[in-house]
This record gives sequence, C-alpha cells and structure tokens, in this order.
Amino acid sequence: MLQLRNITKDFGQRRIFSGIDWHIRPADRIGLCGENGSGKTTMLRVLAGELTVDAGNLQVARGTSFGYLPQEGLSHAGRPLYEEVRSALAELMAMETELQDLEQQIAAAGRPEAMARYATLQEAFRQGGGYTMTAEIGKVLAGLGFAETDWERPCEHFSGGWQMRIALAKLLLRRPNLLLLDEPTNHLDLPARDWLEEYLINYPFAVVLVSHDRFFLDRVVGRIVELWNGSLTEYPGNYSQYLVAREARVAALRAARQRQDEEIARIEAFISRFRYQANRAPQVQSRIKQLEKIERIEVPPQRKTIAFRFPDPPAGGRQVLALEGVEHGYGSLSVLQDVNLAMERGERLALVGANGAGKSTLMRLLAAAETPRRGTRREGHNLQLAYFAQDQARVLNPEATVLQQITNAAPFDMVPRVRDILGAFLFSGDDVQKPVAVLSGGEKNRLALAILLLRPANLLLLDEPTNHLDLQSKEVLLESLRHYRGSIVFVSHDRYFVDQLATRVVEVGAGKVQSYLGNYEDFLRAKTAQGDVTHSAQRVEQGRTPTAAAAVAVAGAQNQEERKAAKREQRRRQKEIEEIEACIEQREAELTAAEEQLADPEFYQDPDRSRILAARYQQLQEDVAALYQRWEDLQYEESA
Repeated sequence: MLQLRNITKDFGQRRIFSGIDWHIRPADRIGLCGENGSGKTTMLRVLAGELTVDAGNLQVARGTSFGYLPQEGLSHAGRPLYEEVRSALAELMAMETELQDLEQQIAAAGRPEAMARYATLQEAFRQGGGYTMTAEIGKVLAGLGFAETDWERPCEHFSGGWQMRIALAKLLLRRPNLLLLDEPTNHLDLPARDWLEEYLINYPFAVVLVSHDRFFLDRVVGRIVELWNGSLTEYPGNYSQYLVAREARVAALRAARQRQDEEIARIEAFISRFRYQANRAPQVQSRIKQLEKIERIEVPPQRKTIAFRFPDPPAGGRQVLALEGVEHGYGSLSVLQDVNLAMERGERLALVGANGAGKSTLMRLLAAAETPRRGTRREGHNLQLAYFAQDQARVLNPEATVLQQITNAAPFDMVPRVRDILGAFLFSGDDVQKPVAVLSGGEKNRLALAILLLRPANLLLLDEPTNHLDLQSKEVLLESLRHYRGSIVFVSHDRYFVDQLATRVVEVGAGKVQSYLGNYEDFLRAKTAQGDVTHSAQRVEQGRTPTAAAAVAVAGAQNQEERKAAKREQRRRQKEIEEIEACIEQREAELTAAEEQLADPEFYQDPDRSRILAARYQQLQEDVAALYQRWEDLQYEESA
C-alpha cells in the first residue's frame, strides 16, 4: 500500500535518513524503534505527508487514507465532546442528511431518480457503518475513559492529556487505511491502554506506531523497524523477540567488523612494507584498489543506559505505614472515603485505577504532603520515606544548571559523590553545566530520580516515575527497584513495569481501595474470576481479650489455691511467649530469604514458581503479624 524508495532527509548538517527503502503492506502492525533523536517522529511525519523528503520518493496505493496522531500539541474547542468526536464522521453525517432529504422527496412526489439514488446511498451508508455510528462513538469514548456525563462538556474544559484522547477518538472513528500513532499511550491510564491494545489488535488496516510501553508493543505489533544512523532494519515479531534478534545481529556485526579490521590491517601492512619497492608496485596498486573497494561494516554503538542502585534502606518496623478510616477530598468533592490501607516491610504496592480515581491523592496522603480530612495516618518505627511526585520535574529550578540543582539538594556528606551519581544517570562532561530549562522531559525525570538517591529511605513513594523515560531507561529503573530492599508504593501506566515489579495491586476507584495479591496480570485474573465483583483482601485483626485463666490470675486471689493458679498461668504465658519469639525469629528468617528470591529478576522467568513464592510470602507476612498480635496479647495479660 505504501513504498519508500531511496529516501533521504537532512536537518541542517545532520542526515536523518540516508537512502531508506521500506514497504508497508495492508494490515501490517509495525513498531518503530530507535534511540532518542534517531528520526522516529520524523519518519511518521514523512509517512503522513507533513514533511517532504530531500531525495527519493513515496509510492502510495490508490485509495489509501492516512491518520496521524502526534505526541502533543492538539487542542479542541468550540463544541461539546460528543459533537467534536462525531465530526470525524463528516462523510457519514452528510450521507445521513442526504438520505433524510431523499426520504422527504420520495414521500412527497415518489420520484424514480430519488428512489434510485436513495437505494445506492443507503447501501453506502450501511457499509460505512452509518447505522452503528452512535454505538461506535459511545464504545470508543467509553474505551478511552470518557464518562457519559462528559459527552456534553465543552472540549475546552478538558486538560492536555484528555485533549489527546479526543484526537485519538476522532482518528479511530475515521478508520484510515494507515494509522500512524506517535506515543498513543502517553496520556492513557491502564484500563484505557488495555482497551486500545484490543482495539488495535482487531483493527483491519495497517498501523505504524512509536511507543515506550514494552507490553503494549509486545501485544500489538508483529514487526519491529529500527532506525539507526540514517538506515532502517526490519525484525519480524514483537518487541521482546526484537531484543533477542537485535542482540544476535549486533554480535554478528561486531564479529564481522573485527574480521574486516584484521583484513584491512593486513592489506595496509603490505602496502606500507612494499610501497617503495619498484618490483612490487603492481601488487601494491592492486592492494590499494582492493582497500578502496571495501565497504566498511557499521556496528551500532553500545547503548548508553542508566546504571545505579538505590542506597541500602535504614532498618524499620514490620508495619511501614497505615491509613485508618481515612476520608479526603477538596471542597465539596470527596475523593476517598473510609480508606484502610496497611503496608508491611518489603512490599511493593502498585496503585491502579482510571485517571481521576484518586491514585495521586492517595499517594500524597501516604507521603504526608496532604493531611486527611478524617481518619489517621500511622507511621511505622523509624520510617524514612522519599517521595517522587507526578510533577516532580516541575519543582526543579529552570535557571540552575544540572550540577547546581543536585548539589543544592545534596546532604553535606554526599556532595563529593554528586558527579558520580549524575554520570550514572547519563549526565557527563559538559552535560552537567546545562541549564535545567533546556533539558528534555526524560532528562528532567532522570535528574529528579538522581536527587532521590541522595538520602537513604526505607519507603519509596513513586508517582509515575516512568513518564518520559525511553524503553532502555525504564528497564534499568525497573532492575534497580527490584534490587531495592525497602518498601515501594508506585503508580505507573506502563503495564510491563507494573507486572514485573508489583507484589500487591491496590485498585483505587469509587472512593475506595481494594487489595489483590500479585502483579497486574494476577489482578486482572482475579477480577475476571470474581466476575468483576470486588472482594476485600484485608486481614481480620485479632482482639485483645484476656483469657478466662488470665483474668483469674490477675484478679488478686485471696487464697493459696488462687495464688498457685496465678503462678501456673504466669509460667504458661512465659513459656508461650518464648515459643512465639522463637517462631517469629524463624518466620522472619524465611521472609528475608523469600525477599531475596523475589528481588532476583531471573526468578520471574518461571511465572508459576514466582506466583507460588508470592503467595507464600504473603502467608508468611500474615503468620508473623498473627504471632506479633498474640505476643502483644500475652504481654498485655502479663501487665494487667
């Protein structure tokens, strides 16, 4: 349907594309990958006709229609949401109006030409989906997270992220033959991403997309096209398969390059040795011509990646943080009602839910950035938390340099190490003198994460830390968090990131929170098994009710028999306390061993084994909690 032949494109002195050939077929699902600045967005704009090329040509099949969604910059105003989205179906709407006019003509005069036109137009209207137009609009709007109450809201009342959803809805309803999407998941929450995945999987025409969401690429695309050094390389399969194939290809290129370098060195040595010997002149000239004909093998450079580890967390209590009976909101709006959430040491909680459900509000309450209107926030022993807000990059001083920003935030003893930390986050050489104002979104996020490392913490609260990070940076951040030995609460709209990191999923919606053991895949499976009925996963706490024997023992016996009974009960309590303390020590050792296994990324290659251990880990936590509760009850009886 579309073919690029010998395409060349320059920006100033830099060559973006150098003689690219590429063929896009109907129903292709293509993921466009490459380093930042490799030309992915430029390629989409060339395909969409927004940019012309300097050389070469594009051959487009007759009848091909294009739909392009840029990363940002779209806005809509002047009409309610439903009317704006419906305007994407202008051709069908015009047919509908004409059909209504023809119906009136036929009813008034019964003209044969009107009846013939009506029959032809009615069939075209049916084939175009005119009779299901309203239902399709509703399906797309609901899938992208718009409530029915939003349909009559003016478009200008929607924020930037929702503006992009409006543009995406219009694009999907138009159903172009070639759909070009530049980071379509950037402004989507997890439910909307799940819906878009299914929609694109079933889309009947070609799709070319750029995404930093690995799970999304794995689910949607069937071919990866990599841009590097002005050239294009195709790999069959999804993103995970591409990583394996690319590694093998680069290894083969390096080996071939080494053999070529050895051959070139051998030829150059011959030329140098015999250059000035007349009797060897023909052989030398032959070698020179041979050298000129060699086409040098280009090997992709080793990809730069973030390489860091979070500092070891300070020792803390078994229970890290808890919210009890919390209600919170803004003005007359109540966002969260009667929220109870307790977090144990070593847990990694993922907060999920639709945009606007209250995930960031819950995160701010956990971070003590806001105080609940009702209820209690309880901190565990020696809690030291670090909070990465969704807009963390905005608190950076735009006028400060990268080095000044991190130095100002560093404790005195960490100042000598700030350059090392910046280097780990790919800020080296003159980069550290760049003003914050000129950094890209990804660079600002990396700087904010680097500042997070300056102070050791045993609880990390991360609200969308993956925003603006490319696939490689996300992977290294994920690896670092897996090795972190403290507790984590995080929000991310990257399905792969949540699946690989979470040990418990907390669903936020309708003002409530519900907990599900495991990762996002386990959460979806549980929701499906429950028929989408929410079940509480909270543990029932034991009450502090002294036993009858304990009550007798502490009642102040008046006779010898009662005193003996009290002593026997005291000895029994002491023995049980010692046994419980031994059990606690054993269970906590098992917990530590389980935490070490759960922190090992290779362990998750066996999903069944990892789920079994996650369930065992949860059981151990509950056992330890019950043992501590019984220990406290016995201590209470002892002192009563």
